Parts: sequence; structure tokens; C-alpha cells
Amino acid sequence: MSQSVAIIDYGSGNLRSVARAFERAASESGIAATINVTDEADIVAAADRIALPGVGAFAACMEGLKARDGVIEALEHAALVRRQPFLGICVGMQMLAENGLEFGDHAGLGWIPGHVVPIEAADVEIPHMGWNTVSGPARGGVSNLLDGKSFYFAHSFHFEPENDAHIYGVTDHGGERVAAVGRDNLLGVQFHPEKSQSAGVGLIAGFLKWSP
Repeated sequence: MSQSVAIIDYGSGNLRSVARAFERAASESGIAATINVTDEADIVAAADRIALPGVGAFAACMEGLKARDGVIEALEHAALVRRQPFLGICVGMQMLAENGLEFGDHAGLGWIPGHVVPIEAADVEIPHMGWNTVSGPARGGVSNLLDGKSFYFAHSFHFEPENDAHIYGVTDHGGERVAAVGRDNLLGVQFHPEKSQSAGVGLIAGFLKWSP
């Protein structure tokens, strides 16, 4: 039986690239999946799995999401009530936080306690752009998809969770930075799996099989 995957379209991110990565991961893993790039609340609410990509500023992404009628409510129903597997990508991961401090103080979805703050380091380039290795604690049944693998990052702000138990992966860029967060059926990654070649495809395939 084919599972339905909703990739949320709210005007941010290279959605076609994300969709192609999901299609490739499903095909190479023999997973039957229908990949829908959508901003329709009813499709989101009924999805078996959800991906929330994001590129750009935190506030602009949140405003774009709020502007899609009923989509935040549909996300909450699918992810928090029905507890379907959820993957936030880059700013989509950051929006899980309580707030983000890019161009002011802006409220996030608040699903994982914590804050999105600027990367502050004197000896590395900001924004952090390029390949970095992720190490991950054995949490959430996804550590094997992260630990020891290299992914592509592009960001100037990073998520600081209030509870270390919500940290699923870290990387080093002028100090330790959170690369992945999660709890229950929620997973967020700071990097771009759709730009991370085989490691990214492997992560997406693992997400498509994930039974939290």
C-alpha cells in the first residue's frame, strides 16, 4: 500500500529538489509513496508523512506558513494529534522552536522548546556553508541515519534546544552546533538532505521507513 507524503509549499525553498530527493529515496528503497508538494490543508491533515522545507529568514518563512489558510492547523493535527512522522529541513527545522531571533524576535511553532539564535564564532565563516560530519546520540531510532555521515549545510542561525534530550545530532563549526533535533514522531535537520547526495537520500529513505 502506498503511503502519502506531503511536502509543504508555503513559498520557501527549492521544493522540486526536495520532491525529487524523496522520489529517488522511495524508488531506490522500494518504498511505495506518493509525493505531494502542496499547500492544501486537507491533504496535509490526511498525510502519512510530512516534510517542511525552508530556505531564507525565519520570520519570512513563518509568515509564509501562516498565510496558507489552515495549513498550520493541519500540520498540528497530522503531527501532534495523529502523530504522523514529521521532518523539518533547514528553516523548517528551526520553525519547530519557540522563537527565532533573526531580524527581531519572532514566534515559531513551539513544538520543541528552544530558540534559534545567531552563530557566533570568530574563527569561521558565517554563514556556515558546506559539508560537515554529523555525530548523533542514540535517540529516536534515527541515530544510524546521522552518526558519522557528512551533509550539506547553509545557515547563519542555529537551534539551541532547552532540553539536551531533544538534540539528535551535532556538528562542529567554530564550536559544537546542533545539526538535528527531535522528539517522539518529530525530526528536524539543519542541513539539506536534498543537497547531500547519498547520505541525504539515505536519511530520507530512513524517514520514509521510520516508525516512531
